[in-house]
Amino acid sequence: MATYVGAIDQGTTSTRFMIFDHAGKVVGVDQKEHEQIYPKPGWVEHNPMEIWERCQEVIAGALKKTGISAKDLAAVGITNQRETTVVWEKATGKPVHNAIVWQDTRTDTICNELAKHGGQDRFREKVGLPLATYFSGPKIKWLLESSSAIRKAADKGDLLFGNIDSWVIWNLTGGVNGGAHVTDVSNASRTMLMNLQTLDWDDEILKIMGIPRQMLPQIRPSSDPHPYGASVAGGPVGGAIPVCGDLGDQQAALYGQTCFSPGEAKNTYGTGCFMLLNTGTKIVPSKSGLLTTLGYKIGDKPAVYALEGSIAITGALVQWLRDNLNLFEKSSDIEAMAASVEDNGGIYFVPAFSGLFAPYWKSDARGVIVGMTRYVNKSHIARAALEATAFQTREVLDAMNKDSGVPLTALKVDGGMVYNELLMQFQSDVLGVPVVRPKVAETTALGAAYAAGLATGFWSTEDDLRKNWAVDKEWKPKMKDADRSKLYKGWLKAVERTFDWVE
Repeated sequence: MATYVGAIDQGTTSTRFMIFDHAGKVVGVDQKEHEQIYPKPGWVEHNPMEIWERCQEVIAGALKKTGISAKDLAAVGITNQRETTVVWEKATGKPVHNAIVWQDTRTDTICNELAKHGGQDRFREKVGLPLATYFSGPKIKWLLESSSAIRKAADKGDLLFGNIDSWVIWNLTGGVNGGAHVTDVSNASRTMLMNLQTLDWDDEILKIMGIPRQMLPQIRPSSDPHPYGASVAGGPVGGAIPVCGDLGDQQAALYGQTCFSPGEAKNTYGTGCFMLLNTGTKIVPSKSGLLTTLGYKIGDKPAVYALEGSIAITGALVQWLRDNLNLFEKSSDIEAMAASVEDNGGIYFVPAFSGLFAPYWKSDARGVIVGMTRYVNKSHIARAALEATAFQTREVLDAMNKDSGVPLTALKVDGGMVYNELLMQFQSDVLGVPVVRPKVAETTALGAAYAAGLATGFWSTEDDLRKNWAVDKEWKPKMKDADRSKLYKGWLKAVERTFDWVE
């Protein structure tokens, strides 16, 4: 009897394989970073072959460390950095170009051209998304237009597209030897090509973007009792383990946080920050700059939708201070540095490095530090960088309250930055609501494991999953209302200074 479930968590900066037991506890993990490639300002790429190598290495690493054998795994789930776009040759499995990462802004001109007819919300009614460089559709269009050879091969049916989930599943289930070319509803909803109501690719949008339908993966449930495929003998997991769970990373965290009821929300603090609110089986259009997206679909049950606020740069700002400015050695050092000063010294740091995402959607914005005086030192900059995460989250929460009409009473949080106590307390202060961290804060991988385990009967019902969720720590607001308002007013003023920088 298989006693564990495995999850591949393929993120923006690293890949992990995590093994969970029936109680949802982590029993094994291995993790490796991959290269960030910046060919030009605003361009961000990954090497898909390196990502697949890392997947194989971390699976082998986690199994070896724990002494668990692949046959002890009931199933494997996948969760992934969303919108990052790979196009590869069906016959050879070779990518035709590096993956274009979700943060990449090269499709700015394409998005502006498409917006000439119908504006930034041209497709929003069908897909829930504004025209922005963030999503996969314009990235595919850019790749097809970058070379006549790529365009020709795509038209002939020789090329396949996928977000990273499709690329990993295809390789895991056989690759050129009959690998499954699939994606789930949550990932498909991030392409700008899937109709939210039909849960199928939209022919009209495909035609406008010039994307051949035959390139696209089949759209499947996020948790599928009819597996997408099975791991192959000689592959990293060995043979015949069902691959049957697939969720974009933020939706996986929503599922891992057991936000199964409408009105439940979570915020994930990673490279970027992503808040999702479950809206049930109802498609809620946003009037406040949020995205309407698929939450998940479990087997043949109706799809569950969500409102999402996406922030491009949060943890990535800490990495930037570490790597580009050498402000500290390890990312975790920022907490002590920020705590060594009482406040931000009057400065705000708005990290619009890839433009601004929710609720503004301004790809021509760029990062600023405002309010500088001779008094300010590097500790104030470190503190302002952490505060930027909390302020951006507040903007998204305000938009969510406006759209849903449901005021949030507490925020469930997860991701790497939730161990930064200073940030979590400031987050609670700025929001004016409690912030709650669960015992297993790696909810992204857990969500993918849950989806795969439910599909195979390893867990019977969502109630089993709810029982696994437990509070690790809770922060309550300590800040006075007047101070909160004054700080936030300063932040909003700083954000305005980033607008219209790129001409």
